[in-house]
Amino acid sequence: MTTRSPVLARAEALLLADRPQQALAELARLPAADAVDLPATLLRCSALGQLDRWSEVVEAAGAGLAAVGPNPDLLWHLGRAEHRLGRPQVAERALLDGLAQAPHDVDLLCTYADVCAANGQPEKAAKLVERAMALEPDAPIVYATRIQVAFAGGDDRTAERISREFVAAHPEHPGAHALLGGTSAARGRIDTAYEGYRQAAAAMPSEQSLAESALELKIARHPLMLPIRPVLRFGPLKVWLGALVLIFGLRAAGLPMVAGVAGLLWLLFCVYSWVVPPLVRRWFRRNWS
Repeated sequence: MTTRSPVLARAEALLLADRPQQALAELARLPAADAVDLPATLLRCSALGQLDRWSEVVEAAGAGLAAVGPNPDLLWHLGRAEHRLGRPQVAERALLDGLAQAPHDVDLLCTYADVCAANGQPEKAAKLVERAMALEPDAPIVYATRIQVAFAGGDDRTAERISREFVAAHPEHPGAHALLGGTSAARGRIDTAYEGYRQAAAAMPSEQSLAESALELKIARHPLMLPIRPVLRFGPLKVWLGALVLIFGLRAAGLPMVAGVAGLLWLLFCVYSWVVPPLVRRWFRRNWS
C-alpha cells in the first residue's frame, strides 16, 4: 500500500482553497521522478487551469500523456485547454480519445458538449449533455454545461431557469451564482444578476472579473440608470431601431405632432444616455471599496 505524498496532499488542499499559485509552488518541491507522475501532473493541470494558463495546461497534459500513456483525465485537461485556446479540432480529438477509454465520464461528455455548442452543433451538444444528465444529473459541471448549451442555442429563458436550479441544488457553489448573474443580466433582470455576481465575487475574491461584473450591475441598479434599462436589456441598436420605427410610424399614420414629440423625447433620451451613465459610473468607481 502506497502512502500519499504530503506535498501532493498540501497542493490538493491549496487547490480546494482556490490558491492555485501556491499549489504550483508546492508541486515544484517534488523530486523530479515524482513530478511527472500522474497525480502530480493532474494537480498541476488543475492549478494551471484555474489560472487560465491554457498553453501551459497543454504542455503539462502532453508531458503527462507521454510519460504515463493515454489517460482519460489527462485527455480531458488537454481537450479543455485546446478548446479554451480556440483549437476545436484538436480539442475534439483529445476528448474523443478520452471517451473511447471512459465513455461514461461526465467531465469528458460535458466538455465535448461545450466544444460542439461553440462550433455550431447545438443538436450534438444537446445529446451529449443528455447523456451526462442521465449519469450525474446534479453534478455542477452538468448544470453549467446545460446552461452553456441553452445559451448557444439562443434560449436565454431556459438558461436562466437552469441557473436557478443550479443555485438551488448547490447554494454554496460560486459558479452557480456567477452563471445566474450572467443569465439574469442577459434577460435584463438587473437585481438578480447583481446578487448572483456579488455572491460569486465574495466566494472567489481572486476572480477580478466577477467583482467587475458586480460593480457594473451595482451601477446599473442606481435610480438614475432606470431610464437606461431598455438599452441594457436589448442593446443600443435594437432600442435605436425601435425608436425610429415608432417615430416614422407615427408620421406615416398622420400624427406629425405626436411624432415630433416622440422625436424630441428620443433626443433627450440620447443626451441623457450619453451624459448620465458616465457620471454615475465615475462616482461609483471613486467610492467603490
